[in-house]
Amino acid sequence: MKKRLALLALAFIASGSAFAERSQTFGDIEVHYNAISTDDLTPDVAKSYKLDRSKNRGLLTIAVLKKNKLGVGQPIKAEITASATNMSAQLSSLTLREVQEGNAIYYLGDFRVSPPDTMTFAIKVIPQGESKAHDVDFKQQYFR
Repeated sequence: MKKRLALLALAFIASGSAFAERSQTFGDIEVHYNAISTDDLTPDVAKSYKLDRSKNRGLLTIAVLKKNKLGVGQPIKAEITASATNMSAQLSSLTLREVQEGNAIYYLGDFRVSPPDTMTFAIKVIPQGESKAHDVDFKQQYFR
């Protein structure tokens, strides 16, 4: 399991957008997120997560951390909804699946994209044990 997590983390770094670089903080909650083309994944990573590698498929990843008393982020579960809108204003709701590997908890959702395009993502996160939702919006460009 640690090997798969390491492979996925390497895929994010190799894609030019490191996973940890995109995050937003809401008090003691950190939401980390990224969206890449599944074509950027290595064949091993795509296979292990049962994803099709394609320039026409994207992958949204989300992880939620809660800072402990020492200020260190610990992975927590969350209720997450996400949607993606392309430049033609076509809206798609994403189905996210929770992945737990060791201490890591993250959410994956794949979607259709037709490069060149810019996808606008709207994510709503409700951390486990909380009722307040945190909204994250971002854009990602996809090229041929």
